[in-house]
Amino acid sequence: MSSYVQVACLFLLVVTAGFFSSAEISLAAASKTRLQALADEGDRRAAVALEFQSHPGQFFSALQVCVNAVTLLGGIVGDAAFSPLFEWCFKRLLPNHDLSNVSFIISFVIATALFVIFSDLLPKRLAIARPETIAMATARPMRFLIRILRPIVFVLEKLSDACLKTLGVPTMRQETITSEDILASVGAGAAAGVIAPQEEAVIQNVFELESRLAPSAMTPRENIVYFTLDETEASIRAKIATVPYNRFLVCDKDLDHVIGFVDSKHLLRRVLDEKPLTFQGSDLVQPCHFIPDSLTLSEVLDVFQRTHEDFAVIINEYALLVGMITINDVMSTVMGDLVLTADDVQIIQRDEDTWLVDGSTPIDDLEHALEIDELPEDSAYETVAGFMMYMLRKIPKRTDKVVCADYTFEVLDVDNNRIDQVLVTRNKKRDALKSSGTLA
Repeated sequence: MSSYVQVACLFLLVVTAGFFSSAEISLAAASKTRLQALADEGDRRAAVALEFQSHPGQFFSALQVCVNAVTLLGGIVGDAAFSPLFEWCFKRLLPNHDLSNVSFIISFVIATALFVIFSDLLPKRLAIARPETIAMATARPMRFLIRILRPIVFVLEKLSDACLKTLGVPTMRQETITSEDILASVGAGAAAGVIAPQEEAVIQNVFELESRLAPSAMTPRENIVYFTLDETEASIRAKIATVPYNRFLVCDKDLDHVIGFVDSKHLLRRVLDEKPLTFQGSDLVQPCHFIPDSLTLSEVLDVFQRTHEDFAVIINEYALLVGMITINDVMSTVMGDLVLTADDVQIIQRDEDTWLVDGSTPIDDLEHALEIDELPEDSAYETVAGFMMYMLRKIPKRTDKVVCADYTFEVLDVDNNRIDQVLVTRNKKRDALKSSGTLA
């Protein structure tokens, strides 16, 4: 066999080894979700690649047989192709007993470099860059090789499965996707500019529905406008004109004795019909749905779906009313700044290091705004006001301060023991000490 034929064979072996390397890496790196989407669209190559991912034993058994065979042949052919050339080049410079050894070493280095660069590094980097495309392109040729090598593949697969079972390792690929994986992908998309920051916030808020409790999105008790059974018509008209809500609770004397609710459009109809506005002996009052304050926002949505209602009254373990929540409240929690008006914003950033925060702001929203992973014992309170009371261990007064997580929280306004506003300031001195290494 001439040297030209041997070099051509070596080139063919290098390309073949590169094919196997790219097939191996692409199958491991390919996204099952993307392959499934392509398979659903009718791409049979994606279906074959998915089958290999689900049962990789035969694929990798055939792959290793082929890779090792090609590598051995490459070493033999490389030595046969290059050794005569180097023996001719160095025969006048080296003694005869060293000539063959030197020629073999140089031939081995060149063949190894060719395989490392063109059969390993470049194909694998290409497969990492386009895993699904390469996996689909190599799927059918690999299936053909598996059929040819079926007896050898069968034995190797059974032996490897037995070893894995002995070690307690699953023999099939387990594709589990967690919410953390999805959020990490969304964060990477936002960093790359593929996903807008507002869209990233919405997706994060959707996942937080499972952890945020209903009180974090409700209208608190003190902000609820309600009617009593003996409410006068003048008072009813005044409240409707002042607070244009769609629904109003109707109570027997106070909020802890809710009878039901009245729809404002029914009141308007009575006004247009010139009928008196009264709740005594009328069919205006409708029953409302009660839910415990321990439900998450996701569970609240489930309740709305089952009952075909769009609002509910929230009570605590003592059957006392703590607030009311509507489906719009839940959706506002998800959409965030996309639907909030200037009057609804509870956290106002005054400058780079200070924020003016409403006392009823959910603690999760504050943690997001300040980029704090977790405030101390944040499961013990729901709002910023609750945080201040928990940390101070008393009913806060104006100028009371709490230093926590490199921030200072100062009470600015208190109304009847209720915290209206809190000023949050980032501690620059502490940050400076940390950056200089003075403060551990």
